[in-house]
Amino acid sequence: MRYDDVAIPLSGAWASPFVKWQGSLSEASSLDVAANVTSKALAERAIDPGEFAGIVLGWTVPQPEIFYGAPTLAARIGAEGVSGPMISQACATSVACLHSAAGAVTAGGGTQLVVAADRVSNGPQLLYPSPGAQGGAPQVTNWVLDSFARDPWAGAGMLAAAEVVAAELGATRSEVDDLAVLRSEQYSRALADDRAFQRRYLVPVEIPRKRRDPLLIDADEGIRPLVAGEIAALRPVTPDGVHTFATQTHPADGCAGAVVTDVARARSLSGGKGVARVLATGFARVGKSHMPEAPVPAAAAALDAAGMTIDQVDAVTTHNPFAVNDLYFAKQTGFPVERMNAFGCSLIFGHPQGPTGLRSITELIEELRLRGGGVGLFTGCAAGDTGAAVVVRVED
Repeated sequence: MRYDDVAIPLSGAWASPFVKWQGSLSEASSLDVAANVTSKALAERAIDPGEFAGIVLGWTVPQPEIFYGAPTLAARIGAEGVSGPMISQACATSVACLHSAAGAVTAGGGTQLVVAADRVSNGPQLLYPSPGAQGGAPQVTNWVLDSFARDPWAGAGMLAAAEVVAAELGATRSEVDDLAVLRSEQYSRALADDRAFQRRYLVPVEIPRKRRDPLLIDADEGIRPLVAGEIAALRPVTPDGVHTFATQTHPADGCAGAVVTDVARARSLSGGKGVARVLATGFARVGKSHMPEAPVPAAAAALDAAGMTIDQVDAVTTHNPFAVNDLYFAKQTGFPVERMNAFGCSLIFGHPQGPTGLRSITELIEELRLRGGGVGLFTGCAAGDTGAAVVVRVED
């Protein structure tokens, strides 16, 4: 979908640090983290919560009190009286939230706040009543693990999809390993000069705790650098596959947010820093067990809606839960892997589902700011052989 008058004020997108699952945020509700980080982000940017006419809340893993999620979160950050949709679309949640907010702005709905938050750690166990079963035993589902393990439409898990695409692409083990090492090296650039790049957008988490000091997290946790010799020694997860635990992402916990409004208001809220115009979004679906291919047609749909081609794109970030994703994208589009994800990606910093894409979009905006402006593309796959993409242009 094309948007002619939608923008994010520069500095108007942010993310919390991402924490590897079962780490420091494993017992903190994602809604608590979202309330804390969003309040802090708005205060740092001198944005009054009364600015918002609507909120879009993205999540994929249920938390206590999520039934009241959007209006309660709005009230907790000082935007009482504001509500809006809650969106859950697996790894495409962030783009779906921006898509919804941009549509509201286009329709005259005023400034929208997008917040995406998930705690993949300690996912809930769901018990579905089954009185007709033997002894009335309920059907039990682990919300996170069962979803990771099997796509009910394809009848196979996401790793199987990655290996199918790798085999059809002819990707070798060394190519997959080399891509992951490159992304790790790119992530290390974001850590240079005391994390100068990440400090442009990361907002620390500070959660009160009973009888203990507050929990303070100001940097990503649980990330290990990937070294070529070390990961080459790892066994593939499946006997005939090319992916190891080093060449696929890890689940994580965290949140992200953005202010979405019309261009004139975005310029005002940026305080003269400029805007990131949201030009278009795109969604696509591919064949069963071919999820890593989906970012390509999703990107094509977004670029077509924006009236652009890949040759006009200055920077690309991706959600790439498997190394083969970026190899496939580069082969199909001609965009070099070296020019993608200049400061890292979800393959390295982890994947808390809902907010993952929004963090990468935020990094895309900040990369373009460092370049002095330009056109950026974010694209990524999502559970259920789908993909989602957004095109932005950073300008004064």
